[in-house]
Amino acid sequence: MTVSPGWIRTENVKHFLERIALGSNSSVEEAEQSVMDALGGIPFGRPAEPEEVAELVGFLVSQRANYLTGTEFVIDGGTVPTI
Repeated sequence: MTVSPGWIRTENVKHFLERIALGSNSSVEEAEQSVMDALGGIPFGRPAEPEEVAELVGFLVSQRANYLTGTEFVIDGGTVPTI
């Protein structure tokens, strides 16, 4: 199995957005929106929180997922359209 996360709001991302905002004389919220726009949009309207990805991984390593195999789990808020 693989977990394929999209953009995650980590501490490094927060610092990255602060640098973008400072360099473009904009707010952190505007910087975040510009990154989302560059990604082609995120239908959920925000990056994932680390805890959301951790919850998926926690489930996948639990006994409740013991019958899953050979599957890719995309957790990107709909950034990459999949079927």
